[in-house]
Amino acid sequence: MRKTQLLVICSALFLFGVKADAQQSNDRFQQWDENKDGKLTQEELPNNARGAFESMDSNGDRVVDRDEFDAFLNSRDRAGSQSARTPSPTHADVKYGEHAKQAFDIWLAESKDGAPTPLVIYIHGGGFRGGDKSRIDGHPIQDYLDQGISFASMNYRLSDVGPYPIMMHDSARGLQLIRHKAKEWNLDPQRVACYGGSAGAGISLWLGFHEDLADPNSDDPIARQSTRIVAAGTTGGQSTYDMRTFREWFGVPDLPPHPALVTFYAIENEEDWDSDRVKKLMTDASAITHLTKDDPPVFMTYGRGDVPVDVNSEPGLWVHHARLGLKLREAMDAIGLECHVTWNGNPSPKYEDIHAFLREKVRGER
Repeated sequence: MRKTQLLVICSALFLFGVKADAQQSNDRFQQWDENKDGKLTQEELPNNARGAFESMDSNGDRVVDRDEFDAFLNSRDRAGSQSARTPSPTHADVKYGEHAKQAFDIWLAESKDGAPTPLVIYIHGGGFRGGDKSRIDGHPIQDYLDQGISFASMNYRLSDVGPYPIMMHDSARGLQLIRHKAKEWNLDPQRVACYGGSAGAGISLWLGFHEDLADPNSDDPIARQSTRIVAAGTTGGQSTYDMRTFREWFGVPDLPPHPALVTFYAIENEEDWDSDRVKKLMTDASAITHLTKDDPPVFMTYGRGDVPVDVNSEPGLWVHHARLGLKLREAMDAIGLECHVTWNGNPSPKYEDIHAFLREKVRGER
């Protein structure tokens, strides 16, 4: 996000008295929610706050639910303070494929002793239908650089180009290109973590748990690079993209599919959901199905806790629901893996936030 745009957004919210504490956030959301449907459209926002809509709408479904609203407010103050400090990328729009979206930006940290630097990769959200690597307001790039940690922001092809798995495979290929350039860029290829919100969270988990996509026998030196990472972080993240699992976990057997999943799986009619093709894709797209004992630690944060879900709940509620993290933590606990799940009012006893977790893991600390 451009600095001037971010300052306009923060100023607009300040004028309306928006604070990140839960009660004032709730009061403001209810005031703006004119039709009381539990979501905000861009038209419902005050004129001088409408510029914030795209940043609030993290899953790209053109409405803002409470989780998205709270998450935006919680990041607003950090974004405002960081915007003036966000540097230009060392290398911008580095291409890892032919499509315009197959690109990333990278900021290389200065190494005080000349040793290769670790790397944190941000993968944007947007329901696999929108978003861009430039939407990194609130993410403390400069803080990472100041602590000797390089940073990258990844784009990937969206579902208007094609269905799963292109999003995950694109991000993996971008990671492989970074590793291919590790020596040139003085990066430590063994100390790389990924994080993101919503769709970017799902991709980060998928990279964390999926078997290595490296092909050691390939003629392509990039394809020979590993896709494994040392840690994954998520905000509003999904450990599954399987409608059968969503319905089981929430105890709602007729829960309607999230609209973003229709294009994610190239659904053309209702019968497709019961096809072998889609069932196979739903299993493979879900990070939790790839979980094994050699997988990395995870930090997951949500706007709200384990609130009720029913058949009439907005899709934005259950697709960004803390239960998706709690179910993953249960599975990771069972095999002795580290997993932190936090939300407003339920902080981690060990880490201040997701960035503290990522910094420790890429440094190799415990």
